[in-house]
Amino acid sequence: MLVALFTLYHSPPLQIVESTSSFVILEPNIATDLRYISTAEINWNHMSHIVKSYLPSRSEYQGTGFLNVNNMEIDQWKEVMKFGYEHIDLHLDHAADNITWDSLYPEWIDEAEKFQVPICPSLPWVQVPGKPRIDLVVTKLPCNVSGTWSRDVVRLHLQLAVARVASSSKGLHDVHVILVTGFFPIPNLFTGQELVTRQGNTWLYKPNLSQLRQKLQLPIGSCELFVPLQAKGYVCGATAAAQSIRMSGSTHDLVILVDDSITEHHRNGLESAGWKIHMFQRIRNPKVKPNTYNEWNYSKFCLWQLSEYDKIIFVDADMLILRNIYFLFEFPEISAMGNDGTLFNSGLMVVEPSNVTFKLLMDHMDEVVSYNGGDQGYLKEIFTWWHHIPKHMNFLKHFWAGDKPKINRLKTKLFGFDPPVLYVVHYLGYNKPWLCLRDYDCNWNVEGYHQFASDEAHKTWWRVHDAMPESLQRFCLLRSEQKAKLDWDRRQTDKGKYIDGHWKIKIEDNRLETCFETFCNWEIMLLNWGETNTTGNSSIAASSPSLKTAAKTSL
Repeated sequence: MLVALFTLYHSPPLQIVESTSSFVILEPNIATDLRYISTAEINWNHMSHIVKSYLPSRSEYQGTGFLNVNNMEIDQWKEVMKFGYEHIDLHLDHAADNITWDSLYPEWIDEAEKFQVPICPSLPWVQVPGKPRIDLVVTKLPCNVSGTWSRDVVRLHLQLAVARVASSSKGLHDVHVILVTGFFPIPNLFTGQELVTRQGNTWLYKPNLSQLRQKLQLPIGSCELFVPLQAKGYVCGATAAAQSIRMSGSTHDLVILVDDSITEHHRNGLESAGWKIHMFQRIRNPKVKPNTYNEWNYSKFCLWQLSEYDKIIFVDADMLILRNIYFLFEFPEISAMGNDGTLFNSGLMVVEPSNVTFKLLMDHMDEVVSYNGGDQGYLKEIFTWWHHIPKHMNFLKHFWAGDKPKINRLKTKLFGFDPPVLYVVHYLGYNKPWLCLRDYDCNWNVEGYHQFASDEAHKTWWRVHDAMPESLQRFCLLRSEQKAKLDWDRRQTDKGKYIDGHWKIKIEDNRLETCFETFCNWEIMLLNWGETNTTGNSSIAASSPSLKTAAKTSL
């Protein structure tokens, strides 16, 4: 009796973690770090069915690796599966406590390497005893139910470790991965196209090992650049974007998503500009009020339905491509420029279409909270593991309030360089170039928009516009209402004597003389306008324009 008490006392204490449905017993050698504890229960009926139905015959299997799976569960596996192959208990040192998601995805890095070379913290690599052949890797992922599970360093660490084991295969045999998790795995590490089946919380993947090896060459977060800096009413905006892409030397397909609200006349114009039209059904954001600006921006999820393409470089219509970015096709999903904090800017991103990923995006709309209520915030919650490309590949036309004059002067020069230094210019702000008079950036007319104003970037856009055929330039004509709005804004800056002085510039934009609408006398609109007036932004009417000339007035 004394011996029994002595043995029990010196046995390592069991750790008991409460789950939503029961208590799960975990062995201490697995659970020395509470962050790695997984309360996910293995459904052995599901597991047995998956292994016996979807994996090759047992004669082809030589080894299964287990990571973050306790000894009792490994013994249970042996009992249920009754396979004679080798069982390898993989070891993974835990990540340091000071490695947080913010350290992997910092708000800012020194891209120019002016003060330091940005380097990510390192996560321990998985240790495989000996050199066994591993055909199947099984792991359990922790599920932080507090809402931060998608930005959990430990979940990322375990999934990267599993990917390393799978990709280390030297032969030509396939390797499968089983992840046991109540929340979906990283969708751009183990992709929807690689998902063989899912039953409950058990996910079986057959990863493309070549692509997986490429992904593992990436930095683990946006704390480093993915590549060195030196390495390799939007109809009008879309036509100019297409023109800029062709001018950059790209010969890849140009595909544009349009819905039924785009008239046949405008679709013909887009096709003439080089776009391949892809009709789609709009997707409503279920968490916003009707008629708000972001009501339909979940329609961007339809990108993942373009499954006839292996990879897509998505660009917003308010961008110009100044240099060929074809090399981005070598980058994985999601590659994008950093935005705020740990987030990325979805205006330009590399996407790998997959109907499975599309379904994932659709299935979680009710539960995932977007920080900004739009598609960008939603995608950032789904694709928390992403890859940082240099800002020159999505250079924002935006001057931050805290920027020093020297930085602003450098930005201004970058916008105007010919031949260009920047790869892509992203025209942020309410007033896009085609909604302004070509004489200067009309963001100068509104005090709150000065942060988006750049005459050099404005001139660059108009150089691309002027290279378009005249038939396409007609899609960039101004509506009468927009002409009145521009004149109204100039009058206010004249009254306020804005120090930038743009209100003094003589206007020579010939579009003021051209009208394609029934009503052309836009000056009359000014008689009843007040400071709270707002107008629509579409730059061309729904029907094919019948051009008329009108006299240029006070503008």
